[in-house]
Amino acid sequence: MIPFMTNHDFVVAIPARYAASRLPGKPLRLIGGDPMVLHVARRALAAGAREVWVATDDARIAEALNGSGVQVAMTSADHQSGTDRLAECARIAGWADDTIVVNLQGDEPFAPADGIACVARTVADSGAGIATLAAPIDDIEILLDPNAVKVVLAANGDALYFSRAPVPWPRDAFARDRTAMPQGRWLRHIGIYGYRVSALRAFAALSPGTLERTESLEQLRALEAGWRIAVALAPSPFPPGVDTPEDLARAERTCQDERNRT
Repeated sequence: MIPFMTNHDFVVAIPARYAASRLPGKPLRLIGGDPMVLHVARRALAAGAREVWVATDDARIAEALNGSGVQVAMTSADHQSGTDRLAECARIAGWADDTIVVNLQGDEPFAPADGIACVARTVADSGAGIATLAAPIDDIEILLDPNAVKVVLAANGDALYFSRAPVPWPRDAFARDRTAMPQGRWLRHIGIYGYRVSALRAFAALSPGTLERTESLEQLRALEAGWRIAVALAPSPFPPGVDTPEDLARAERTCQDERNRT
């Protein structure tokens, strides 16, 4: 474990589904000669996780992780979300209810280790069953982009709401000009979550609510049910994930740049 990153015991689970419409076989696509899912797992190990699991429905992904020190949970192919797959992984792994598990997406090969540790620490320190991260927005295009999810916080650091819209709405500034970044504080949600396993199981059992169906944001299911989601500022930037062939080419260049620096 890396003491300066976290003093809390936690595990990481990485949902990795072979089928992907824009990049089939995405977890096994090579970056610097290694499968993408292995890069993600190494980031989790660097963060100090005591266990790293990959939750997958495909034997090819499991085979690619042989000898890596990463454990594999073979999960159902019928899951509708990564959270459902994570809940099955928790059952297979036999984690206790108070275990802290970080859900790290399988297409984040450059996720910063300190961010992974931070979300685990936020679960432990906040007392909330769920935690996530956010980063300041300083670009008007990101503020207006519906693919960039925004989060509004309460004074205690818990999430009040997540939205694809630019919330809070800067009424006076936008009445004058919607092409310039208004003064104020806006936060972009970063899609990494930490859970107590008891909260993860309960969350996976909840039915989607009206807010989730309206915005297509799974985390709104918890807020609509009255749950707390603690939010911390990410200590380091999270680079974009890999969803397309163009993203994969960018990731290959990033990997080569990192190797050249070391």
